[in-house]
Amino acid sequence: MPPNHVNGSRLEALERLAIEAGAENLAKEVLTLSTRIREGLFYVACVGQFKRGKSSLLNALVGEVLLPVGVVPVTAVVTVLRHGQRRAARLRMEGSGWRNIDPDELTDYVAEERNPENKKGVDAVEVFTPSPLLASGMCLVDTPGIGSVFTGNTEATRAFVPHVDAALVVLGADPPISADELDLVEEIANHCPNLLFVLSKADKLADQERQEATEFTRRVLSQRLGMGEVCIHEVSAKERLSGNGPSRGWPELTSALTRLARQSGSELVRAAEERGLVHLGGKLKRHLEEERGALVRPLEETERRVEALRLCVADAERSLNDLGYLFAAEQDRLARIFSDKRGEFLKHALASAREELARSCRELPARRGPALRKASIRLALEIATRWLDRWLAEAEPTAEALYVQAMERFRELADGFLQEIKQTGESALSGLPDSINPEVGFRWRSRLFYKDLWQYTGAGPAIWLLDAMRSRNSILASIDLRLGDYIQQLLETNATRIENDFNERVMESRRRYQYEIRTSIQEALAVATRSLERARELKAQGIRAIQEEIDRIDEMSDRLGALAPHR
Repeated sequence: MPPNHVNGSRLEALERLAIEAGAENLAKEVLTLSTRIREGLFYVACVGQFKRGKSSLLNALVGEVLLPVGVVPVTAVVTVLRHGQRRAARLRMEGSGWRNIDPDELTDYVAEERNPENKKGVDAVEVFTPSPLLASGMCLVDTPGIGSVFTGNTEATRAFVPHVDAALVVLGADPPISADELDLVEEIANHCPNLLFVLSKADKLADQERQEATEFTRRVLSQRLGMGEVCIHEVSAKERLSGNGPSRGWPELTSALTRLARQSGSELVRAAEERGLVHLGGKLKRHLEEERGALVRPLEETERRVEALRLCVADAERSLNDLGYLFAAEQDRLARIFSDKRGEFLKHALASAREELARSCRELPARRGPALRKASIRLALEIATRWLDRWLAEAEPTAEALYVQAMERFRELADGFLQEIKQTGESALSGLPDSINPEVGFRWRSRLFYKDLWQYTGAGPAIWLLDAMRSRNSILASIDLRLGDYIQQLLETNATRIENDFNERVMESRRRYQYEIRTSIQEALAVATRSLERARELKAQGIRAIQEEIDRIDEMSDRLGALAPHR
């Protein structure tokens, strides 16, 4: 057992109390936390924007490729790297216990491509490795996308929030820190004072450019967070894993993590226990208050109260619908912007791509016949894809920034009706957030793929036969005409697909945002409704049964107060 082991007995008592109170889901949350407290583990969450290289960074830190990586957003499920005697992995599906899997099967469960939006219902994943860095109880946590555990992009990440003890913030070398990343870092700092900053992919920039990016990032972070000197570790996971290239900031980063484990590990575990008691104890407190209130009040009053809550939820639904209409106008505005940007791209790309194709076809080694046309078709696809990829790389950050900007107004309006709901004074609604977390990027993953439009190449048996008899110049003249139109079709069709993908991601991301607000309010109603049903059952048994239950709840509340007296 790691040396920073502490006693998690208070959490174990809280778990038993939650079970006794009938709050089974809450009891599971407590069990998850108390288990790792008993084991003396503390969690360092790796957070940052999509495609900053978080998974690659963690692989490099432990010295082997364990987590799946890719050129598109990969991680779909929170994944914990922890110390073990040998390389191993296990997972827990929703509603079941742990089961072992081969580490090579991780991609099937944690990669976005094979488990989109966590459709398989993976509740938790742990990967064991004999890395010395983790021997003292530190666990490295891979999280999905920007905001990860702190902005609650998925149910899994929301449930993980109470477990985070320190954060490894992964920033980019190209471009330097963005406004979205600044918002993310500030959000993290509100949850977790222990921050380490990493500038990833340091091999992608020349020394001077990288130094300028680091200094700019350091200065901006210091001003935004009100911190003194901000230490930023410049690293390249690619160089580290291959064993090639300079050491860069790896010695300092690993030393900082080792120092965190040795000097602060035990304190972080103790702080996690206290934070868990406050967070989970508060949830149980509200559960007990709702149960007691339903028993103390006349049944008719409780029924009226639940009905009032239903009306409150209905009002919230109407408000959300009204907000939806308002945002639909914003969505239309964004769609027009995306359309204009597609037009600007095509205006520049069409003529240039046709010229590039004509020039490149004349440089092909194939002399004549069908081989020349086939090589030209492949070339047309390559050129079109290159132009589209270039535009997508430029347009996607702009599209996300426009979405975030539009959602900020939506968030202000949503915060307004949340405040109105909480001002009703209903204890069942006291657990609702005061404010909705700001958006920091699309919540909906891209479904984009390019179409090759083979039918527009004009190739077929008759053309192949003619090509076999024509001269090279004659074939090239035919290619200029037919494949020039083909590459135009490729660019126009797939540029429209990119535009439509942006529009779909705006729409689906906004729907998910509304769903999270709606879910929070409906959960409050569900608690109140369950309490009413329990009250009906006991009141049918008579006054004695009611008083015994009130006494039981009061006794549990007293025990809860002794467990977490500083809530």
